[in-house]
Amino acid sequence: MGGLSAFHWLVVAVVVLLLFGNRLPQVMRSLGQGVVEFKKGLAGIEDEMHKANTKVEDQASKPQAKEEAKVSEVEAAQR
Repeated sequence: MGGLSAFHWLVVAVVVLLLFGNRLPQVMRSLGQGVVEFKKGLAGIEDEMHKANTKVEDQASKPQAKEEAKVSEVEAAQR
């Protein structure tokens, strides 16, 4: 009782064809372009997140390099 049977889907398809008939290819094309733009937007966000993570990791590693340089300067001065 809860699902749609094949007959119901057929009726829905006929109604859609009657309503959109000539415009159906244009509607599908617009829908496809929307999906492509959405995916491009997601890819752009992922790229920005990756760049931000890389920047944070680089900044986290720089203080360690500075500390190592200070330690070697102190060791050189002690010799």
